[in-house]
Amino acid sequence: MDRNAPDAYIAFDRVTKRFPGVTALDGVTFDIEAGTCHAVVGENGAGKSTLGRILTGIYGMDGGRIRVGGRPVRFNEPRDALDLGIGMVHQELVFCENLSVAENLCLGALPGGGGFVSDQRMEDRARKMLESVEADLDVETPIGELPVAQQQLVQIAAALGSGARVIVFDEPASSLSHVEAERLRAHIRRLKAKGVTSIYISHDLDEIFRLCDAVTVLRDGRHVATRPVADLDRATLINLMIGRTFEAYFPSHVQTEPGEEMLSVDRLASPGKFDNVSFSVRSGEVLALAGLVGAGRTEVLQAIFGLDPMAEGQIRVQGRPVSIRRPIDAMRRGIGLVPEDRKRFGLVLSLRVEQNIGLPTLDRRSGFGWIRGKREEDLAREYVKRLSVRPDDARYETAGLSGGNQQKVVLAKWLAARCPVLLIDEPTRGVDVGAKSEMHALIDQLAHEGTAIVLVSSELPEVLNLSTRILVLRAGRIAGELSREEADQGTVMSMMAGV
Repeated sequence: MDRNAPDAYIAFDRVTKRFPGVTALDGVTFDIEAGTCHAVVGENGAGKSTLGRILTGIYGMDGGRIRVGGRPVRFNEPRDALDLGIGMVHQELVFCENLSVAENLCLGALPGGGGFVSDQRMEDRARKMLESVEADLDVETPIGELPVAQQQLVQIAAALGSGARVIVFDEPASSLSHVEAERLRAHIRRLKAKGVTSIYISHDLDEIFRLCDAVTVLRDGRHVATRPVADLDRATLINLMIGRTFEAYFPSHVQTEPGEEMLSVDRLASPGKFDNVSFSVRSGEVLALAGLVGAGRTEVLQAIFGLDPMAEGQIRVQGRPVSIRRPIDAMRRGIGLVPEDRKRFGLVLSLRVEQNIGLPTLDRRSGFGWIRGKREEDLAREYVKRLSVRPDDARYETAGLSGGNQQKVVLAKWLAARCPVLLIDEPTRGVDVGAKSEMHALIDQLAHEGTAIVLVSSELPEVLNLSTRILVLRAGRIAGELSREEADQGTVMSMMAGV
């Protein structure tokens, strides 16, 4: 793509960004045309989100320059970018969870006068912003009470309602249902028709081919290529991203017979969430829970792990009835949970990687009230290497990792704990195509080694590829069960939708 093209609206010129111990961007140079949807892709840690945060004033540059509309810009804070019409929809949700939907949407410019906020005007403005993304939500609800998918819609409404002329979308559809994701794509097409420029960071290659005009590939913080989407196919794009050919992973655990029953739930229920859910999973099995957003999949996992005090029903571990009222009860019985929202429930971001990996096994590496640091370091180093966490320094602060590498750390801590039962919720949300294959291989390896796994995923190909059996949930109840041989995408979708 010609860097001197007259219709280039955003120009990155040798943009460089360094963090302690790692160069996140190294001389990145490419252009984005006005009024287009331009994808930025690459493996986790390639620098995609960092580039978006520099453009929106969250990070400063260590080198290079950016031009917008032909003018050089340098932002000291996000407000500077917003004043120039540049907004961002973040992959990781950024809200004041104790405030209402309306308060969050209007936080930057609360309507009112004389030192008082007008609740009516604020709520009216919030409703109009939500209408722009066809989200029917109660604006008085505290945003922390909404599920992740609905929180993501609120964030998208905030960006679209700001009147921005450039919007950076960082994995915006990662926690949306198929219907919600299609609405988002329709909004972006309407924005394009109005001349708005969209920068679309995503790991969903199908989404990129359906939606985007051009794509830029980053690898290890460097620019690899910028090409029109029409000139690429899926295999070529993957090869540019990971520097090698890609083979879909076929699980080995499905070729062996499952062992003893490790976990069973009988008539599990929680008021307003799910009802009469019963199933069992055996050693060496991957039982997938499929369903649309709101079907109750995540809520079932949370109840099993002791995160729902209202849950009722019988849980057995290796045939023995157990009472699980708190997460520590589940952990003591060998149950681990990889949560959907890694930042809120899976990690302590201010701790180092080695400290996060060691959290579930502190009792095994301590004595007389002291943690044996050498054991913690050795344990973390083993799993950082095994999961290819980047950067590969176990002393690195977890908050500085990319989303996909943070997800690897969440999985690593439960691998290190050697849980015989593992509940995994959206394991590859926000994870690139190369790391996704690694995640699939790890889940398969765990099952092959005898771990009983209950998997929740919104990606049907992932469900179909990894699972031994599929349990379909609809509106909080079991709609049916399918063996691996019986399941295909059409059948599962029909059961999910009640057709």
